Amino acid sequence: MKKYGFLLAFLIVIFQITLAGIPEKKELSPDGPYILHEQNSGIRLIRVNETGEIKDTLYKTIPADFSFPVVSEDGKHRFEVKLHSFERQPYKMPQPEKLMVISDPHGNLECFVSILQGGGVIDEQYTWKFGKNQLVIIGDVFDRGKDVLPIFWLIYKLEQEAAEAGGRVSFMLGNHEEMVLRGDCRYTKDKYKELASELGISYQELWQQNSELGKWLKSRNLVQIIGENFFVHAGLSTDFLKRKESLEVLNETAGDNLFLSREQRKNNSDLSAFIFGSYGPFWYRGMVKSEDRYLPLSEKSLKRILKKYNVKRVIVGHTIFDDVTTFYNKRVIAVNVDNAKNRKKGRGRGILIDKENISVLYDSGKQKALVP
Repeated sequence: MKKYGFLLAFLIVIFQITLAGIPEKKELSPDGPYILHEQNSGIRLIRVNETGEIKDTLYKTIPADFSFPVVSEDGKHRFEVKLHSFERQPYKMPQPEKLMVISDPHGNLECFVSILQGGGVIDEQYTWKFGKNQLVIIGDVFDRGKDVLPIFWLIYKLEQEAAEAGGRVSFMLGNHEEMVLRGDCRYTKDKYKELASELGISYQELWQQNSELGKWLKSRNLVQIIGENFFVHAGLSTDFLKRKESLEVLNETAGDNLFLSREQRKNNSDLSAFIFGSYGPFWYRGMVKSEDRYLPLSEKSLKRILKKYNVKRVIVGHTIFDDVTTFYNKRVIAVNVDNAKNRKKGRGRGILIDKENISVLYDSGKQKALVP
């Protein structure tokens, strides 16, 4: 009996060692859809359903009114999206009566929906209700959160609904867009990498130019002027001031290089190297940071920028603050905050520009005067 007991114990140990060597299968959570336009074969739709199953479907053709459901990871938020045509927006446009501005939603759909509803942009069915007014999101949907796809699809959906109502939605590129699209996924949640691994590809490959959202992102602007407001994700440096290219060329160059590696961008052109570099519009913090390492912008240079583009102020995201914050006597407004924390504590989440007046906007719908 002792011999059999020893043998049984030995087999149990071997079994445990064997199990330890088998990689644990990751449980996937709701994600997608990723829509890929496959050359010569149709449209591929990849999603993870609410039971964690990957659904990978190829359609030879789709009807003109094709729509699909989008669900948040926790199942709380659900809406339908229809594919639509799109193009790059003009880099300069008149200001509507009301203009709501937020930035850096970073995959937090709960907070994103909350401020859109609080600001009167969407209703309980996630439908546009802002009329002929405009919503601006200054970049950074990718990374940190677990509902990246639903936020992108909601913006995509609202863009069409706003246009039909005579309004506009402007999503602008941020540094996390340029990072993920060149394959830098260090801030990307594991759920996305696990899906890509199950598909046998990199996460970046789900966002290439043959994808619906990849094409859509390529057509987004890096810099934009609306009325007397200049919008940019991070900031405008003295190097930016020295550039001779038009804003239209900057936007096109950013889109043309968006899916390339860092090295390819550097080698493509001097302009491309600048755009994606430390002192370009994606990354420069010197409008809101005074430390020497950020090469802070001088008052004189800011005045030259405002005069050159005939604007009153620059509005940025990127650098996070406890609340909506102003610099240079309110000529620079920083709107990036910790969305979850500020929602919980009732602090500012964005701004509303109403003709000449600018107010800090809260999830409750409350507003507090900022300018004048």
